[in-house]
Amino acid sequence: MTKHYNKTSDKRKRRLLRKGMTFCEKILWIHLRRKQLGVRFLRQYSIDQFVIDFYLPKIKLAIELDGDVHNNPDQKEYDVKRQEYLETFGITFLRITNDELLGNANLVFVKIEDAIKKLRQK
Repeated sequence: MTKHYNKTSDKRKRRLLRKGMTFCEKILWIHLRRKQLGVRFLRQYSIDQFVIDFYLPKIKLAIELDGDVHNNPDQKEYDVKRQEYLETFGITFLRITNDELLGNANLVFVKIEDAIKKLRQK
């Protein structure tokens, strides 16, 4: 059986990503950590060669925080293929832009809470 989740070979990559979090990732992590929403999120969680920004394994919710680089056409194409692949594992994606977070963080947290409620009802 092949291991797909958090491979030890990717541990260093995940650690570097956690240490080098962007400003917006740090803001979001402050509000997701320590079960503040009643559930345990993990940051920089890997599935195969891909790393998810924030992941809630209990209900398979991935939160991706997208900065300006994600507006690049090549990056958009990569993101679509990456997301399609990860969705084959039953993962639901919630994409949030940096502008959304910085513009109205409370609205972003409501969006996350709604996604959690919706997935828990399944």
